Amino acid sequence: MAKKRLVSGMRTTGSLHLGHLEGTLKNWVALQDTYDCYFFAAVWHAFTDRLKIDNLPEIIREMIVDWLSVGIDPEKAVIFRQSAMHEHAELSTILANCTPLGWLERCPTFKDAVRDDEARSGVSLGKLMYPVLMTADIAVYNAEAVPVGKDQLPHLELSREIIRRFNGTFGEILTEPEAVLSQVPLLIGIDKRKMSKSYNNGIDLRETPDGLKSKIQQMITDPQRVRRNDPGDPEVCTVYAYHKIYTPDRLEEIAQGCRTASLGCRDCKLMLFERLNAMLDPIRSRRAEIEARKGYIEEVLDAGEKRAHLVATEVMQNIRKVMGFLL
Repeated sequence: MAKKRLVSGMRTTGSLHLGHLEGTLKNWVALQDTYDCYFFAAVWHAFTDRLKIDNLPEIIREMIVDWLSVGIDPEKAVIFRQSAMHEHAELSTILANCTPLGWLERCPTFKDAVRDDEARSGVSLGKLMYPVLMTADIAVYNAEAVPVGKDQLPHLELSREIIRRFNGTFGEILTEPEAVLSQVPLLIGIDKRKMSKSYNNGIDLRETPDGLKSKIQQMITDPQRVRRNDPGDPEVCTVYAYHKIYTPDRLEEIAQGCRTASLGCRDCKLMLFERLNAMLDPIRSRRAEIEARKGYIEEVLDAGEKRAHLVATEVMQNIRKVMGFLL
């Protein structure tokens, strides 16, 4: 049986961190063996809340290098830039005309962005249109599946509604995608806030051993544990939150050591460093190999964009035909 087609993208907003690895990339690596995967750099989406992105070509290139370093295989998945595919923009314009304004204003991300009149005045039309472009990204390949976490289901359901409305007018032209639910571990930043590039509180996939050690040393532990022999509460410790994900085989030992003060915070952080460093080391090695291949990323994108164009062109021709654009 032919594999179902799956589409997913990642905004080009800067260096990738462990949150991207746990929330998206590990899932992509697993999915590429069971689906016909189309993974794209969501360049246009990155502009919905900013007007200018410095060093964009290098950001795109580094992101693709990170993808390949963690195991995304260009022989298994189609890798491309959204901005190289004019079909996305054309279909987004078409779908915008069959999407009620009320649907977009109820979108959770838009509602979060316009909590007051002052915030609303600074929100771009692109931000409002984000779900329409997202729908075009999916529909232009007639994707049958989209990987999402539970919190993203409302966004995908909006895309399904837009596609249903289009098909209700012009016939069953576009495929209504199904959600592929993924379990996303909650990975907080080193300062206990949400891991975010804007907070500069993430652990990048490109961290050197020294940089990794420095960031782990900055992690917030139990503030009540002032002296080495003070017992602590692991559940309020950032380091322990990471151990839950990366050191599950020693979790009970670590928790007991914290509560009885037999394990100091310094030693606890060292254990986390050793586990994370061992995980990142093969990623560093693969990155070095990829970066040593001059022109390789350009080759990957060129091949992926040619493959993506073949599918998107066929879908758009069918849309143009049913809408009467072709003479």
